[in-house]
Amino acid sequence: MLFVTLISAFVFIFGAIFGSFLNVCIHRLPREESIFWPLSYCPACRKPVSWYDNVPILSFLLLQGRCRRCGAGISVRYFVVELFTALFYLWIWLNFGWTWRAVVAAILFALLLVTTFVDIEHQIIPDEVSVGGLGLGLLLSSLIPSLHGELAWWRGLIDSLIGVVVGGAVIYVTGVLGNLVFRKESMGGGDIKLLAMLGAFLGWKKVIFVYLLAPVLALPLGLFLKFVKRTDVVAFGPFLSLAGWISFLWGDRIIVWYWNSMGF
Repeated sequence: MLFVTLISAFVFIFGAIFGSFLNVCIHRLPREESIFWPLSYCPACRKPVSWYDNVPILSFLLLQGRCRRCGAGISVRYFVVELFTALFYLWIWLNFGWTWRAVVAAILFALLLVTTFVDIEHQIIPDEVSVGGLGLGLLLSSLIPSLHGELAWWRGLIDSLIGVVVGGAVIYVTGVLGNLVFRKESMGGGDIKLLAMLGAFLGWKKVIFVYLLAPVLALPLGLFLKFVKRTDVVAFGPFLSLAGWISFLWGDRIIVWYWNSMGF
């Protein structure tokens, strides 16, 4: 019991530290800045953040969300990302243990978390995340073919490649049709690359599930923005990310349940 508690604490702390790095990615990637240099700085005064003010989760609380040097407010997003990453990495370890699936889950979660917050703040999805994640998904699928229920590395790679093609194609065609119907851009290129990336991790069956689920998840917010805020602009990346995460965790069971319920 003590061992499990110590490991759980380690995983939580690691998740919080890694969440701090993800915050750097969220802030710098849309600005085309290096995510490695310079070290952490205040976005307002641009002064370096001392190590004792850069402790994940705790520093935000102790400083009450303000920079020690200039007193400028720090976005609550920093706290949320660090806490979410810590909690979800702990959840991943408790559910998957020391397995390759846990490693893939941790990587995919990080990619989707960065995607979500960047798209919310800037309405873009960085290629470093989508295209880089696509390549990583292909690599992991060949190294760990069991992600797609396969044993041979080349079968895992083929399933991943098919997922990339299907994921990118279905949302590209949707965007083209949407442009014709609404006479304006209805689907960004970032969304196309994001669904292709998810296809690399999930395969073609589960990426179609993502394609069908994401609009359902986005519908309540879309209706609220359209009829209350009078705007049609909705960042779709967060909903693709949420649908992708659901599909990664439970997609196989949901698909089997659906086919059985339909009598197939």
